[in-house]
Amino acid sequence: MTSLTNQNVWQEAIALKTIWSQIRADSCPYHYNFHLHTHCSDGQLSPEQIIEQALTLGLKGLAITDHHSLDGYHLAQKYLKTLRHNYPRLELPQLWTGVEITSDLRGVEVHLLGYAFEPEHPQIKQYFTGKRPSGASAEAVQVISSIQAAGGLAVLAHPARYHQSAKHLVTLAAQLGINGVEVYYAYGNPKPWFPSPKETEEVKQLAKSYNLLMTCGTDTHGTNILQRI
Repeated sequence: MTSLTNQNVWQEAIALKTIWSQIRADSCPYHYNFHLHTHCSDGQLSPEQIIEQALTLGLKGLAITDHHSLDGYHLAQKYLKTLRHNYPRLELPQLWTGVEITSDLRGVEVHLLGYAFEPEHPQIKQYFTGKRPSGASAEAVQVISSIQAAGGLAVLAHPARYHQSAKHLVTLAAQLGINGVEVYYAYGNPKPWFPSPKETEEVKQLAKSYNLLMTCGTDTHGTNILQRI
């Protein structure tokens, strides 16, 4: 990476940290959304459709977090560039790099989210093959370190959705140096979307205990970014 690229990545990560430090239960889905999937992985929306919905809602910022792929991010970024050129006065949302990686956290399969990283960094490019990693590259410690080596932030997705308790998994992830956890998440796919109260409070307290950043997202796989499916 060039020094300019390093500087840009650093600035984007700092900006994201600042936003996450202010995230609340009502921040998602009408202001920010950091967990979205396109048809470039297992979602139904095109990247362009996600941007159009974000514009309609007036989102301030978002991240497309396709599984093991950056194709959706690149298409969305290209579309934003076109909009910026054609409509210079149009207020556009901030789009951060994002990815969701299936990982092994001490024997438990979890999903780790990466944000604000340099897409071309050699340590993270191995996770953009469209396929889940295997072997040593799938170990959570390796995924976390690869995201961070690329200048990004690593987050444990939906901590209360796994076969082990959120307390156990957040503790393990914190020990490995993870940056944050997805605190505000709707576990039962309620309509309208809202963070599950019990799980949110538990994960929020764990995040505070380990001084972790807190994120939010709908984990959209369907046709509406206000819902998961």
